[in-house]
Amino acid sequence: MRPDGRERSLVAALFVSGFATFSQLFDAQAILPSLASDLGISSATASLAVSATTSGIALSVLPWAWLSDRIGRTAVMRISLIATTVLALAAPLAPTLEALIAMRALTGVALGGIQAVAMALLVEVLPRHRVPAAAAVYITGNTIGGVTGRVIAGPVSELLHWRVGLLVVAGIGLIACLLFFVLLPRGIEQRDGRVVSMREALGNVGHHLSRWTTVSIYVQGFLVMGAFTAVYNYLGFHLIDDPFRVPAALASLFFLVYFAGAASARVAGALAARIPPWAVVLGGGVAVALAALPMQATSIGVLLAGITLLTVGTFMAHPMSSTLSGLAADRGRAQSTALYQLSWLAGAALWGWFGGVLYDELGWSGVVGLSTALAIGAAGIAASRAWATRTGLSGEGRTA
Repeated sequence: MRPDGRERSLVAALFVSGFATFSQLFDAQAILPSLASDLGISSATASLAVSATTSGIALSVLPWAWLSDRIGRTAVMRISLIATTVLALAAPLAPTLEALIAMRALTGVALGGIQAVAMALLVEVLPRHRVPAAAAVYITGNTIGGVTGRVIAGPVSELLHWRVGLLVVAGIGLIACLLFFVLLPRGIEQRDGRVVSMREALGNVGHHLSRWTTVSIYVQGFLVMGAFTAVYNYLGFHLIDDPFRVPAALASLFFLVYFAGAASARVAGALAARIPPWAVVLGGGVAVALAALPMQATSIGVLLAGITLLTVGTFMAHPMSSTLSGLAADRGRAQSTALYQLSWLAGAALWGWFGGVLYDELGWSGVVGLSTALAIGAAGIAASRAWATRTGLSGEGRTA
C-alpha cells in the first residue's frame, strides 16, 4: 500500500523540521575560524558555540519527551520550533562570548523538542515497514539543513561578519518554521488520552538503560556522531592552514559533501528493508574508520575523498541507529528515542570539544586519530549486534 496524502504531508513536515534543526544547530561550525580570529580565542574555546547548542539539546530531550507524553508529540514540535526561531534570531545579537554561548545553549534546549519526539511520532503513526524509509527522509532534512547552515554562514561570516552569518541562517529557519506549520496535518497523532507520570517516564528511562538491546544503540550514536563532529568542527581550521591555505569562504564549500550523506541515508533506509539493520550500521561504522587514511593526505582531492567516506558512513549508521531506538523499545518509546538523541548529542558535544584540545596540541592528525578510535569502537558494537541478531541470540527480528 502506497502512502496517502496525509502521510506524505507528515513526512514532508518532519523533513522541514529536521532542516530547521540542523541548519541552526551546526551553522556555528562554519563560523568557528572567524569567531576565533575576531575574539582572539583558541579553536577549542570557539567550538563551545557548537558544543553549547548540542549540550542544550542533550539536556532537554528527556524533559521534552515527558512533556510530549502529556500534551502530544505534535504540540511539542510546534512549541519547540517557535522557541527555536525566536532564540536563533536573538543569539547573533549577544554582546559577549559568554552571552553568545548561553544563547546558543538556550537555542539547543528549544531544538530538543524536535529531536526528542520526531522519530517516536514516525514509529507511532506510520506502518512499521515504512518507518525506515520515512526516517531516512527526516534525516535527509537534517543533512540538507546542516549543509545549508554551514555553506551560508561560512562565506557570509568571512565576507561580512560571523554575526551576520548566524542571523541569515536564523532567517532561513524562520521560513522553515512557517512551512512546518503549513505542512503538518491536523489530527495525524492518535492519542489514547492516558497521561504518563514523571515517575513512569523515569522508570522507562531506567528500563531502557538496563537493556543492552537499547543501550548498544545509544552508545553507537555517542561514538559515531562524536567521530563525525570532531572532524567537521576542525575541518575549517585544517583547510585554511598549511598545506592547503584555502580561503575561509571557500573552505565552507567542503560542507557540500553533506549531500553525499543525504544520498547514503536514503540508500541505508532502502537497504534495511532487505538486510538486517545492524548490518547497515556496521557498514557505516567501517566506512568512518576507513576514512582515516585519506583524511591524512596532503592532497586536497584525497582529503575530500576521505571526508566524503566519513560522511557517507555516518549517514548510513546514524539514521538506522535512530530508527532502531524507536523500533527496539518495548515500552516508553518517546524515552528511548530521546535517550538516543541525548547520547549522540552528548558525543557530539564532548568529542567535538575534545577534538579541539587535540587539534591545538597535535594538529589535524590528533583529530583524525580520535575519530578513528571512536569509529572502531562503534564498528565493534555494530558487529556484535549484527552477529547476535543473525543468530537469534538477541531475540530481535529483522527490524529491531
